[in-house]
Amino acid sequence: MRLTLKVRRCQVPTCGQYHRPYRPEAEGGWSLPGHEYGLDVVAQIGIWRYQEHHTVPEMHTRLEKRGVQISQRSVTNLLQRYDELVSLSLQNRARLRQIMAEQGRVILAMDGLQPDVGHEVLWVVRDCLSGEVLLARSLLSATQDDLARLLEEVTVDLPVPVVGVISDGQHSIRKAVAKALPGIPHGLCHYHYLREAARPIYAADRHAKKELKKRVRGVRPLERQVEGREDELSRITQDYCQAIRSALTDDGLPPLDAAGLRLRRRLRSIARSLERVGKKGRFLRSWPGLKQS
Repeated sequence: MRLTLKVRRCQVPTCGQYHRPYRPEAEGGWSLPGHEYGLDVVAQIGIWRYQEHHTVPEMHTRLEKRGVQISQRSVTNLLQRYDELVSLSLQNRARLRQIMAEQGRVILAMDGLQPDVGHEVLWVVRDCLSGEVLLARSLLSATQDDLARLLEEVTVDLPVPVVGVISDGQHSIRKAVAKALPGIPHGLCHYHYLREAARPIYAADRHAKKELKKRVRGVRPLERQVEGREDELSRITQDYCQAIRSALTDDGLPPLDAAGLRLRRRLRSIARSLERVGKKGRFLRSWPGLKQS
C-alpha cells in the first residue's frame, strides 16, 4: 500500500504560519497492517532513537507520559518497523534519482551511529543539498575498504556528479573517500572544524580553570568549622560554600562554551556578593583568593 501525504505551506509572507508545514490531520491515524499504533508513534520512536539516542526504557517512559499505553516489547517492535520503513524508502531509487537530477549535483555526508557499545554501527550516507538518505547499512567493522564500498555503491546509482564530501575526522572515512572518490573535495563538518580550530584555546582555558581551582581550595575547612551550627553566619557560610562547589563542577561544552571562562564569571559573581555582605557587616571576611580571581 502506498500512502501519499500532501504537506502544504502558506506562501503569504505576512502570514504568521508563512512557510511552516501543514500536515493532514488524518496522518497520525494510519497504522501499519497488524499494528495498533499510528505512524506518528512509529516516527517519534525513530527520532528518539537515532537523533536523541534514547534507550528503549527511556522511550517507553516518555510515551507513557504522553498518555500512550504501550509495553517495552512493543516499543522494540515499533523501532524495528521504523527501520523497515526507512529501508523501503531507500529502495525507491527512481524517486531519489529524480530528486538528484533536478538539483544537478550531490554533496555527500557520511557518519556512523552506534546506539549500544559492542553492537553493529549504522552507517548513513545522505545528500546535504536535498537532505535525502541515500544509503543506510549496519556494519560490524568500519575499515577503509568497507566504507569505500558503501561510497561506491551510492555513486553508481547517482545520475549527477559528486562535488564534495563532508564527514568527521575519522581516519578510515578519510581514506575511504580518497579511495572511492579520488579528487573530490573532502571537508570536516562545522562542529568538528570548530573543535579542531579551538584546540589551542581549549588547552589555555583548561589551564586557567585549574589555576582558578587552586584559589578556592579552602572551602572544605570552612565547611567543617560551621558544620552542625544553626546561627545565621554559619548558614551564610554554608550557602557560599555550596555556591563555590557548584561553580567548580559546572563544566562548559567546548569549543563554544569555555569551562574556564564560565568558572571565572561564577567566582566573580560570588566574590562581589561576598563584598556586598561584608559591607553590611553581616559577614566576617571573604576568601582572598576568591577576590583575586
